[in-house]
Amino acid sequence: MLHALALAQQAGASGDVPVGAVVLDAAGRLIAQGRNEREATGDPTAHAEVVALRAAAASSGSWNLEGCTLVVTLEPCLMCAGAILQARVGRVVFGAWDEKAGAAGSLYDVLRDRRLPYRAEVIGGVREDAATAVLRDFFDRRR
Repeated sequence: MLHALALAQQAGASGDVPVGAVVLDAAGRLIAQGRNEREATGDPTAHAEVVALRAAAASSGSWNLEGCTLVVTLEPCLMCAGAILQARVGRVVFGAWDEKAGAAGSLYDVLRDRRLPYRAEVIGGVREDAATAVLRDFFDRRR
């Protein structure tokens, strides 16, 4: 999570919403990282999770990331939750809850929805205070 928080700071410094993500393989080794890049790239799908998943697929040579863990500073949104499930990520660890758009337990619980063919383990609130502070500071500066 500390590495994801550093990536979030980088995203915020470049004008993007400060969210960072890393992907760990089954042995806990870092295989990919990402940060929000929507403003930098003009790509509406360039959320930290999607950027990290794309890098992990490229690194591993497969779209199937079964056994991997995604660590992200903010609860994934609907789009990212869908991408996580499509990639077969087994575990998602996140920092701050997102009461406005969260899809891992706040507003929706897509990642653990039993109606879907694949689910992920979800661990929320890891270093929540630090993750929330990064976001709060960013938005306070913008107001």
